[in-house]
Amino acid sequence: MKDRRESVIEFHLDGRSGLSPYLQLVQQVRHALRLGLLREGDRLPTVKDVVAQLAINPNTVLKAYRELEHHGLVAARPGVGTFVTRTLTDATLAAHGPLRQDLRRWLARARRAGLDDESIEALFMTTFRTIAEEEIA
Repeated sequence: MKDRRESVIEFHLDGRSGLSPYLQLVQQVRHALRLGLLREGDRLPTVKDVVAQLAINPNTVLKAYRELEHHGLVAARPGVGTFVTRTLTDATLAAHGPLRQDLRRWLARARRAGLDDESIEALFMTTFRTIAEEEIA
């Protein structure tokens, strides 16, 4: 398999997220796969690069990459890197563009209303959970 693109994802850690660093890395890869930002054949950043960028333990990155490999999303090639083996995109990917634009406008309105990031996230997640519960009921 030919290497299509070099590392196309840049990881970040959020100390307030409540998720362990390795799970944050896993989640970021899964989100990138779902949104089509990572495609089959793409190479993830090397463990060394992630450690240098985030100042975390190499075992944290290895644990995340192993979990992704366990789920069949990536494969490690010794001496070459870790590569995406499948994506999580679906037929709804075409709808993401317009929805992202709507969300950008909503976020801009929320910021103009004085909400900070934590308040925006809390509002979104509370609303998301409420609607999910209503759909179940």
